[in-house]
Amino acid sequence: MFLALLMIAVPLAGCTGGDVTDDDDTVSDNTELNAANERIAELEALVQSDQTTISALVATAEVDQARIVELEEDLEGLCCTLEEMTVQYQYGYDEGSDDAWYEGYVAGSAGSIQESTLDTIIARGSMKCGVKESQYGMGYMDAGTGVRSGLDISYCQALAAAIGLNPYTDVEYIPASGSDRFDKLASGTIDVLIRTTTWTTSRDADLNADFAGTNFFDGQGILVREDAYPAELVSNSATGLHGANICVGIGTTTEGNLVDWFSSQDIEFTSIPVSDAAEATYKFQTGECDAFTGDMSAMVAKKWQLDGDGSMNGVDIWIAQELLSKEPLAAVTRDYDSEWNEIVGWVWWGMITAEEMGVTSTNYASMASDACSPTESGWGASDPGMCRLLTENLGLGTTENPLAGDWMQAVLSVVGNYGEAYDDAFCAGDYDGVSGSAAMNDCLISRVGTLNALVSEGGLQYSPPMR
Repeated sequence: MFLALLMIAVPLAGCTGGDVTDDDDTVSDNTELNAANERIAELEALVQSDQTTISALVATAEVDQARIVELEEDLEGLCCTLEEMTVQYQYGYDEGSDDAWYEGYVAGSAGSIQESTLDTIIARGSMKCGVKESQYGMGYMDAGTGVRSGLDISYCQALAAAIGLNPYTDVEYIPASGSDRFDKLASGTIDVLIRTTTWTTSRDADLNADFAGTNFFDGQGILVREDAYPAELVSNSATGLHGANICVGIGTTTEGNLVDWFSSQDIEFTSIPVSDAAEATYKFQTGECDAFTGDMSAMVAKKWQLDGDGSMNGVDIWIAQELLSKEPLAAVTRDYDSEWNEIVGWVWWGMITAEEMGVTSTNYASMASDACSPTESGWGASDPGMCRLLTENLGLGTTENPLAGDWMQAVLSVVGNYGEAYDDAFCAGDYDGVSGSAAMNDCLISRVGTLNALVSEGGLQYSPPMR
């Protein structure tokens, strides 16, 4: 019996043992589940941490992108500044003198740095001056001898002397008409235009041109045929020219002035366009034109010529008493060519200053010596202003080609002071350079009482301070 019970107990004990094994598996499974949950929690924490890191990186990237944009803008600004500084070095530009200078330079030169005309001239060894050949007193060439004369020609020679060229052999004179003169300047066919050219707003702003010294203050006049409009009948006045055929140069300010003046007077006329003075003269001589208009200086010179050569075949001619306009005639250079423009202007003003100071073609050397000699006390030159004029560079020229200290003495040795140059152009050529306009003899156009007299005589010709 006991044995039977024992035999029954063994399997039951095995069943009991099986139950224990199942409980252990459950515990094991729970442990693994807990471990898995802990791992999931760890991964979730890592994901959260990575998301925070990603957000931080995105924010950093946005900041970096903004900084990149700032740096690109700074770099662009530095490039522009470098280009501007290069241009300023090339041209000697003084910041503040013209706020639009650099923008204008870029617009005018398509972003390229042009060489100063002065450096080009010195390298070439000659200067090309655009001039007239038909106006006695301003720009005139004698057909028989080929000799040139006039105030504009003297200005060209003075300019050549100032920059160290031979004014007699190193100047190429190139005829420049009213219609092609600015094209020749812009293209480089000429280096400077010194050809009775009126300084106007549109020319200064629109034609790639910069004006320098005004070497003649003029006004528009009208030369009239006596057989078409008798002077006495119309009281020597342009107001009597109703229905006149008037020759006028193409591409000149006189075209617009003529229309403006006759319109304001309610006078009808017919404009006869001509390409140059030669064509106008021919049509005036033949009677196709009853009158011929241009700068008063040109009308005076033309009357002198026609009265003397007999080409009017006995027809008298007269000049109307009115001035139709203001015509400041000035030398012209290309835009943004500052060193060259400064020289062109200051050569003229130097000639005026010399006359104001009594320095002439015959005394400049002794005047320089006396002016620069020390005072008795030894504190400085006896005449500092005159000493500067005759012995100092005054900052003119380029880095490669500065003007010599005695550049003004070179000018005086060739053409003299302003008064001497004026006298050679319009008068007998015997002026002493110091006695004033009234001392000039046999003048085609007298300087007395005109705008071209020195300011000390009531005129407009004077120089800014040379210091």
